[in-house]
Amino acid sequence: MHCTCVRQTDLPNTSKLFGDLVYNFDRVADLYPWAPNSIEEIARASKFEFPLERRAAVVAALSGLNPGSESLAALAEPGTVAIITGQQVGLFSGPAYTVYKALTAVRIASELRNLGIQAVPMFWLATEDHDFAEIAHAEVFGPDHTPVSLHVNAPKSLGPVPAGGVALRDVPLAELRAALGDLPFADEAFALVERAYGPTGETMGSAFAAMVRDLLAPYGLILIDPMNPELRRIAAPLMREAVERMPELGLAVMAKSRELLDRGYHAQVLLEKTTSFAFLLDNGERIALRRTDEGFQAGHRKWTTAELADRAAELSPNALLRPVLQDYLFPTAAYVGGPAELAYLAQSRPLYEALLGRQPVAFPRAGFTLVDERAAKRMARYRLDPPALMVREDLLRDVVAGRLIPKGVTARMELTKSTFTHALDALKAELDGLDPTLSASIETSRRKIEYQVGKIARKTAAQMLAKNDQAQRDAAYLSGLVFPHGHLQERYYSIVPFLAKFGPGIIDEIYQQVRVECPDHQFSVL
Repeated sequence: MHCTCVRQTDLPNTSKLFGDLVYNFDRVADLYPWAPNSIEEIARASKFEFPLERRAAVVAALSGLNPGSESLAALAEPGTVAIITGQQVGLFSGPAYTVYKALTAVRIASELRNLGIQAVPMFWLATEDHDFAEIAHAEVFGPDHTPVSLHVNAPKSLGPVPAGGVALRDVPLAELRAALGDLPFADEAFALVERAYGPTGETMGSAFAAMVRDLLAPYGLILIDPMNPELRRIAAPLMREAVERMPELGLAVMAKSRELLDRGYHAQVLLEKTTSFAFLLDNGERIALRRTDEGFQAGHRKWTTAELADRAAELSPNALLRPVLQDYLFPTAAYVGGPAELAYLAQSRPLYEALLGRQPVAFPRAGFTLVDERAAKRMARYRLDPPALMVREDLLRDVVAGRLIPKGVTARMELTKSTFTHALDALKAELDGLDPTLSASIETSRRKIEYQVGKIARKTAAQMLAKNDQAQRDAAYLSGLVFPHGHLQERYYSIVPFLAKFGPGIIDEIYQQVRVECPDHQFSVL
């Protein structure tokens, strides 16, 4: 695997907050307690006391999901810290970056152990989330890199239930196998998915967990299911305190959100005075709550603060409180997340200060775009660098078309434009001496000439592309692989087609390229 680094700020839609976090930390040092991409910072963040009783309780609660885990045995030891990441339990393991998150956590834990700090990687299965439509699909491709979207059906009249517990039905396994086509390792990739999603009785959460466990078996990843009743019991004191202090916590987070906006950043979660940091798990549903002067409300149902606090073990945190609850349950030294998740942590800072008194390192996950030698050769043919591919397919076709124009013709067009420019500059200087108001007409003429020369270039490029079927296929091949439907590859495709294309060994190849000290995205040729 040959990797080229691409700055996060050269990727489409990178937020200012994330860009400053990874490249200009001094600008956000008051929003995050530790600098990212530093094993030394994580080592310093590892120095805190964690209650022994709580440690033993969470280890016992996790034993059912992680039988015989050496990492879990290590977590039971005093002083062991956790490097945690997580993801919604999407179909066929969700987007490819799910795996990149996990491998980043594994790498950090390994490097901490090399420093003599006992550390284990952990993965939070976001089974509580109730947006089933968001996780009920997976995108894959076949040999021609044409995106194929696969969906699993939800039960009729599905309410706002935790999506991880939804029973699987009509899993599109046959469609997946057909979509992978004759990719070199399609059979092996399909077998991995079938082992997890094929057995009857599986849920979205259990199948996701089975696939992640199988895929990452050599790396000692501990899985966490927050719907585990015992974990909920252990977390109840924090949820109770959050409910009892909700008014002051809400004001503090709203103030932090306004501060972020005033500084030119964004607030990941939009807050109102009535926003609650908790949902209620009731009769199998995850009920959204709103704060009122008397307590909490959902529709016509009402609870006093005391009544809701007494049901603390039945509460589910929202996106801002969730990481705080996670780090209450576990001795977290670093949390591995993507740009959106790390933005949550800036907003959550007041919750950490009020409820926990510590906050882990906000660590950006590793990011990859994986391409084959064929794609690399086409990039070289059309003189395309990685960021040039991260545009819509029609824009990429325009760039490829421009590269087809003979150099002599391109040079002649540039000379024509330059000749007109110099001539107009000379004429403008003469006219300025006569009447400065005449300059406006010169500028109008300049714009018209530049437009017409550009129009000739565009028409020439379009004609060249129309006559070159291979170039059109190349543009479609590159776009479908690197930036499908206007999305980064890692955010759109499942890891499954990459397993089918490059083989199971791709996981370890990716792991070997995860670098703690570098926040850049890696464009990788295999």
